[in-house]
Amino acid sequence: MNAGWREWLTARMLVLHTGLVLAVLATTWLGFWQVGAWQGHREDRVEALADAEPVPLASVIGPDDAFPTDDAGRPVTLSGRWLPEDTVEVTGRLQHGDLGRWVVVPFAVCEAEPCAADASVVPVVLGWSEDPAPDLSPPTGTASLVARLQPAEQDDSTDTDPDDAVLPSLRIPDFVPRLEQDLYSAFVILDEPAAVRGSLEPVTPSALPSPPASTGLRNLLYGVQWWIFGCFAVVVWWRWSRDELATARAQTGEEPRIASEV
Repeated sequence: MNAGWREWLTARMLVLHTGLVLAVLATTWLGFWQVGAWQGHREDRVEALADAEPVPLASVIGPDDAFPTDDAGRPVTLSGRWLPEDTVEVTGRLQHGDLGRWVVVPFAVCEAEPCAADASVVPVVLGWSEDPAPDLSPPTGTASLVARLQPAEQDDSTDTDPDDAVLPSLRIPDFVPRLEQDLYSAFVILDEPAAVRGSLEPVTPSALPSPPASTGLRNLLYGVQWWIFGCFAVVVWWRWSRDELATARAQTGEEPRIASEV
C-alpha cells in the first residue's frame, strides 16, 4: 500500500470517514422522511375534505379573495343562476386513463332572487365526456348546488381562439373575454344535483388537481434543510481531510499535494 493510501486509512482518518458516512446517511433518511410527511399531509388533507360537511361558498372565499390554499377540494354550497350561453369545454382531461373533456357552465352566485345582473361568476364543471362532441343541453334557470372548490389552473396554455367554446385549461383569465361579470379566483366541480349532468360522467377524485404544494410546506422545507446539512457534512469532511493530510505530509517533509490540488 502506497503512502497516499496509508494517510487516508489512519485511525484518525477512519473515524472522520465513518462520521461522514453516518452524517450523510442520517441527513438523507431524515430528508426523505420529512418529504414523506409533507406528502402524507397533502393526502390526509384530501381525505379529510372528502368527508367534510359542505359549507357555504361565502364562508370560504369571496368574489375578490385570493384562493385559500387549505380549502382545495372542500365541499361548498352555493345558489344562483346558470349562464348556459357561455358554456365551454376544457380539453385534455384524463379520467380512468381515457382522454376526454370537461363541460363547464358559468354560474352567477347570488343568495336571493332575482339574481343581480352583475353577480360574480364561478365556473362549474358539470362532468366529463370522452365524446369530442358531447350531446348536452346545459342547465338553465336558478339552482342550489353542492360542489367541490378548486383553485384556478395556473399552466402556461392560453386560449388562442376566444370566439370558440373550447379551452385548453381552466384558467380564470380565459373567461374574462367571455363574461361581463367579475369572476371568482376558483372553480367548482359539481356533486349535486346530479340530474343536471345529463349524459356526462361525474369527475372522479383521481381526475381532480393535486392539492397545493403549500399544504404541509414546513415538512418539505425541513426535508430540503436536512439534505443541505448532508452537503455541508461533505464539505466539512473534505476540508478536514485536506488539512489532516497536509499536516501529516508536512511532518514527514513531503509536499502537501492535496492542498495544492484544491
